[in-house]
Amino acid sequence: MFDYLLGKRSMKMAAACTMALAVTACQGERMQTPPFYKDLARTDGQVDAATAAQMISQYRVNNGLSPVSPDPQLTSIAKSQAEAMAAAGSVKASLAPNQQLATRMISIGEPKTAAAENVSAGYRTFAEAFSGWRESPNHNQVLLTKDATRLGIATAYSSNAKHKVFWSLVMAGPKPGQ
Repeated sequence: MFDYLLGKRSMKMAAACTMALAVTACQGERMQTPPFYKDLARTDGQVDAATAAQMISQYRVNNGLSPVSPDPQLTSIAKSQAEAMAAAGSVKASLAPNQQLATRMISIGEPKTAAAENVSAGYRTFAEAFSGWRESPNHNQVLLTKDATRLGIATAYSSNAKHKVFWSLVMAGPKPGQ
């Protein structure tokens, strides 16, 4: 009788373990990488602007500043910057006259809006870029631009470049008239 009960218990235990493993496997399939940890080193990689704005905003609020929100026009000029750097395979492309921030702000009809920009390369995820920017005094200064209310952020990928992923973050004050 003892062997029979032990056998039944073992079978129940094995069934419970099997079910637990199946549930865990199903949950693992549903779990997705958070946007700030997604590897952007691929041609279709795009930084999630809403997630970036949320993380940058929280950092700014923790430092006594106002939050920022994503802006499509700033994102478009950030994208042009990231793509120019990726095409050249170097952040030095950001120094070209047509890639200067003031020139790009004029292109969206905001020649007098205060703006600042971070350009960088090599970070594969937003989490890496954000950490790197906070650790760099010059990049951190851009994150903490006093009057910023909006941001544009973009990446571009170059399989031939040493650093692969190129970043542009534009922080700007309110649109004129707002």
